[in-house]
Amino acid sequence: MILAAIDIGSNAARLLICEVIKNNTETEFNKLNLIRIPLRLGFDVFEKGYIGFRKKKMLLNTIDAFSALMKVYEVDHYIACATSAMRDASNAKEIIKEIKADTGIKIDVITGDVEAEIIYENHIAELLDINKSYLYIDVGGGSTEVTLFHKSTVAFQQSFNIGTVRILTNKVDDATWENLKQTLKDIAKKYPKMIAIGSGGNINKIFSMVNSKTLKSLPIEVIREFYKVLEPLSVDERMHTYNLKKDRADVIVPALRIYANAMKWANIDEIHVPKIGLADGLINHLYEQVK
Repeated sequence: MILAAIDIGSNAARLLICEVIKNNTETEFNKLNLIRIPLRLGFDVFEKGYIGFRKKKMLLNTIDAFSALMKVYEVDHYIACATSAMRDASNAKEIIKEIKADTGIKIDVITGDVEAEIIYENHIAELLDINKSYLYIDVGGGSTEVTLFHKSTVAFQQSFNIGTVRILTNKVDDATWENLKQTLKDIAKKYPKMIAIGSGGNINKIFSMVNSKTLKSLPIEVIREFYKVLEPLSVDERMHTYNLKKDRADVIVPALRIYANAMKWANIDEIHVPKIGLADGLINHLYEQVK
């Protein structure tokens, strides 16, 4: 069975195509292709409240290309979801309608809570030690999803309107930061000695930049050090010095800020980076629906 997931985020759109193979009781998800297009819808939405003509055209062309690729791979079932930027865009409904008419692809705009639940469906719980507490932090362009696992079950889940693109467009107010801070401090009091799990393109990039074969996680000191080094540099300097693409070079600094603050407030010293995200969760979610 071939499955596909489309994730339309505030910074990029992704298409993940997987082949699902069932071996007795085991189910394998073999990644056939992953395509990422830096649409950056959030820069329109968080500044103007809607998606402008140029970004709309880019989105339509992207979904059209994704649709063609799904036909090439002979995809049996697909799921397409949009997150924070499309949640906030005043013209999201008309654009989704236009995409459906032009490409045949149906897009669902999901809430932050549903986004957190779908990310949880990566079967992370199966990999966790039942006696420990884990804080899952997913940082995107428009929002940050926080999920607490205690004894392999979800004890807390919340989405905060703090994302990398929102920070770059100055659309995160002090009250929202304070809400995240107090929430994490309260969780830390109730669940001491939590272990952090991070997802999102930025934490994956930082982990690969460390380039350590022995490091299984990122200490908070490393995240703070990266922030201290990268923050004063211009986007061009970050691109040339660290070989970053433009759409990564600007968002990586606010992402580091979010992770560092979240870990500090939750009293966590290191974060594990399993390299999974919403698209992976969508594939699992779709498989549960169609199997």
